[in-house]
Amino acid sequence: MEDEELEFAEDLEAVLHLSPEVQLAIEQVFPSQDPLDRADFNAVEYINTLFPTEQSLANIDDVVNKIRLKIRRLDDNIRTVVRGQTNVGQDGRQVKEITRDIKQLDHAKRHLTTSITTLNHLHMLAGGVDSLEAMTRKRQYGEVANLLQGVVNVLEHFQKYMGIPQIRQLSERVKAAQSELGTQILADFEEAFPSQGTKRTGGPSIVLRDACLVANVLDPRIKQEIIKKFIRQHLSEYLVLFQENQDVAWLDKIDRRYAWIKRQLVDYEEKYGRMFPEEWCMTERIAVEFCHITRTELAKLMRTRAREIEVKLLLFAIQRTTNFEGLLAKRFSGCTLNDGPGKKLDTPLEPTNPFLEDEVGDDSVSEKDEDLDRPKKPKAPDNPFHGIVSKCFEPHLYVYIESQDKNLGELIDRFVADFRTQGPPKSSTDEGGAVLPSCADLFVYYKKCMVQCSQLSTGEPMIALTTIFQKYLREYAWKILSGNLPKTSSNSGGLTISSLLKEKEGSEVAKFTVDELCLICSILSTAEYCLATTQQLEEKLKEKVDKSLVDRINLTGEMDTFSTVISNSIQLLVQDLDSACDPALTAMSKMPWQSVEHVGDQSPYVTSVIMHIKQNVPVIRDNLASTRKYFTQFCIKFTNSFIPKFINHLFRCKPISMVGAEQLLLDTHSLKTVLLDLPSIGSQVVRKAPASYTKIVVKGMTRAEMILKVVMAPHEPPVVFVDNYIKLLADGNPETFQKILDMKGLKRSEQSSMIELFRQRLPAPPSGADGGPALSFNAPTPEQESSRIRKLEKLIKKRL
Repeated sequence: MEDEELEFAEDLEAVLHLSPEVQLAIEQVFPSQDPLDRADFNAVEYINTLFPTEQSLANIDDVVNKIRLKIRRLDDNIRTVVRGQTNVGQDGRQVKEITRDIKQLDHAKRHLTTSITTLNHLHMLAGGVDSLEAMTRKRQYGEVANLLQGVVNVLEHFQKYMGIPQIRQLSERVKAAQSELGTQILADFEEAFPSQGTKRTGGPSIVLRDACLVANVLDPRIKQEIIKKFIRQHLSEYLVLFQENQDVAWLDKIDRRYAWIKRQLVDYEEKYGRMFPEEWCMTERIAVEFCHITRTELAKLMRTRAREIEVKLLLFAIQRTTNFEGLLAKRFSGCTLNDGPGKKLDTPLEPTNPFLEDEVGDDSVSEKDEDLDRPKKPKAPDNPFHGIVSKCFEPHLYVYIESQDKNLGELIDRFVADFRTQGPPKSSTDEGGAVLPSCADLFVYYKKCMVQCSQLSTGEPMIALTTIFQKYLREYAWKILSGNLPKTSSNSGGLTISSLLKEKEGSEVAKFTVDELCLICSILSTAEYCLATTQQLEEKLKEKVDKSLVDRINLTGEMDTFSTVISNSIQLLVQDLDSACDPALTAMSKMPWQSVEHVGDQSPYVTSVIMHIKQNVPVIRDNLASTRKYFTQFCIKFTNSFIPKFINHLFRCKPISMVGAEQLLLDTHSLKTVLLDLPSIGSQVVRKAPASYTKIVVKGMTRAEMILKVVMAPHEPPVVFVDNYIKLLADGNPETFQKILDMKGLKRSEQSSMIELFRQRLPAPPSGADGGPALSFNAPTPEQESSRIRKLEKLIKKRL
């Protein structure tokens, strides 16, 4: 037995390996201090604990007996647990049977409750149908309204029982009662408000009021038919009074239409306001149907009498109609616009003025163009009735568009005539060039047209009006602005060479007078204002027009036209000053520079150039004070024109002696100083010139100085001269080098060898570079520079 138990224990130990998680769970459920329960039990350590010494082996039999007793107890406990699990299965089956019985009882209870409820509903339905039929015959609509809703609600519970003949019969009786009620109520309303024959009878009755409550429960078509017949009868008089052949039907008496409906709505409120349920919104429905009828009748009438429509008459009718639509928006919510014969119109126009006016519909637009810079007003609520009547005028807006075309044409002609008679605006030296007043008048008129047209349509009429705007923006640009720019004269009023040599400063004036310069600046300022305002006009037009037509609003061409006027004005100012300086530069190139014996003050041609700059630039600057960026453009364009021209004339000064070159270098430095100070010349407030402008002047005039320094350098030995040229000018063009040799007065035979040496001494271009040699050198004063050049620089610094 013992051997068998040992084998069993070994087999069990080999098979039973618990995971750490299971072992931990067992320890938490059955905590134990017994070493035999430990997962890491070691039999050798346990035996050594029981028998620590040899003497303790004397008790081995007692220890073995205790262990065997413990094993037997464990076997008994295991056996008891296993048998207990067998009993649990039997108990579970018993419980399941009890649960099944309970569920059956629950189902029986629920079915019994449903049966009782259904019987109660059936009793209610049968009694309700009987009562409904009786009340219908007696026209007891007040009781029918409450009872019918209840019967309909109860009948919904029997939808799944329609296969039962008795239930189906009750359902058919309910439908028959509903049909009879609908027919009976319509007949009662027809009797009370006949659509043909006599005028409508007196006030409403309680029966009809209750009948409306019943109609709320019946088929919605009954309610719609009641509303339709009542409104048709209520507006029948309107169709007679304002027939097409009546005098009051025409546009000049359109006020009478709106006055009539106002009286009718007041009359309805007094007599029939309580007859119809409030949620039917009958007052609004009457007004909406009146609008649909009016729009149809006016459209038909205007098609017939289209030739009689004049602009004033059309605008009068539009104004009165839009005012009426605004009145409707204040009185009603527009909740019925999706119902009935008329559809809700497209998204209404924004009521804000496209040019940021205070209110929409203001006929007297007297504000000037400063309104364009006002903060935008908060958007007013949309008018759901906008266009409900006035839409009929849209096909006839061509009359309005043609009128605006004619009016704008006359306005442009008046601007041209006024300019000829009144002349250009006076020059301004404090607030910049004056904007032509005609510009403000033009855009104010545009505002008025915008308001009038946007009140009616956001569709094709707005596109047509935009086309008219474009036409006269271009005409204004060419007839008023470009057409009044001073013309350049073929007779140059510049100085002669003799006058320059005699230093008669101030004896000549610029080609344009001061008034002409002011006019050019005024036209430039006006064009800039028109450019900005046209851009704003385009944005407002896009806000007002239908989204599907936004892409057709494009004033880019007109903005480009004003940009062209600005560019032409700047070019005129540049040409005027540039041409005034031409005689001086010509005189410079004609002077005998080889015969100059000593370096003196600046030459007469420099004095003449400075004189013209001082005459023109302050006038231009003061008149462009409000458009500073264009004054900067003028300065840059003049410098870009004058400096290359000065260098070209410098090359024509040949031959030049050493003293002559020194004098030219002194003159060049004087011109450089004046050009750097050009933006603020003659101004009490000295501003730092823009960096972009200063860079152009320094780069251009430094090149002129380097040219003169090369001319002053000795050409022997040739290698040193060529290297100095390359370092100072960094110009690899042989033609420029030959011009330098011409200025030095070298003969052609000497120039040939020098040019060949120049080509040899040119550095090789960088690898991968395209085109000719791109030179980039430092340009410090070379070591080989002669002492005369250094002496001249000291003289210039002393003068400064």
